[in-house]
Amino acid sequence: MTTSNTYSFSPSLGEITLYAFNLVGIRSSAILQEHMESARMGANLVLADFSNKGVNLWQVALVSTPLVANQATYNVDPNVVVILDAYIETVSSGGQAIDRLILPVSRTEFASYPNKQQTGFPTTYWNDRTLSPTVTLWPVPDGNQTSFNYYVLRQIQDAGFTNGQNVDIPYLWLKAFAYALACELAAIWSPEKLVYLTPIADKSYVAAATTNVETAQQYISPMVSSYFRP
Repeated sequence: MTTSNTYSFSPSLGEITLYAFNLVGIRSSAILQEHMESARMGANLVLADFSNKGVNLWQVALVSTPLVANQATYNVDPNVVVILDAYIETVSSGGQAIDRLILPVSRTEFASYPNKQQTGFPTTYWNDRTLSPTVTLWPVPDGNQTSFNYYVLRQIQDAGFTNGQNVDIPYLWLKAFAYALACELAAIWSPEKLVYLTPIADKSYVAAATTNVETAQQYISPMVSSYFRP
């Protein structure tokens, strides 16, 4: 059997857009500037939709913020969609870094804390998800902690046509993106095509999302200690 022995298939946004227009019924030779303008907008809206639907593992990153004594609130990059896991790092007397997981709280729970300036080892955080997002730790760091580390889901990079740019997605998501873009374009240029494009787009998204999970063991153990109390 003869195969290519390559793994370099990585079409540019322009190539995917031509394919999406073909799915809509518009031949490549008939594409005008106005078609491309709608394609650029549609591509970026599709990427925003992908971020809304779940955790895209290829966009997960670790952020480390140095802690300052008596400072509770820290800026969060606006391209962060959501904070996933967070922990506080301290350094032992022997120079060993020690991490301790902390948990998120809602605005309502944070508002219920009577002394928001209480200092100590932070055990919770509130992510204020505004246009200029912040994260507030409680208790307020007392200076014995080194850094606040947290995993985030980042926004997918903008899609553009300049210099043969690729889309900021992995190989397994190419079909899902192409058909989702085709649906965006069909809504403008060929509404009648949505009837058969939408089910394929949905199926392609589910197929990609099914592989977009961490392969780790999960254990569930019941709490049975109370059954045996004397």
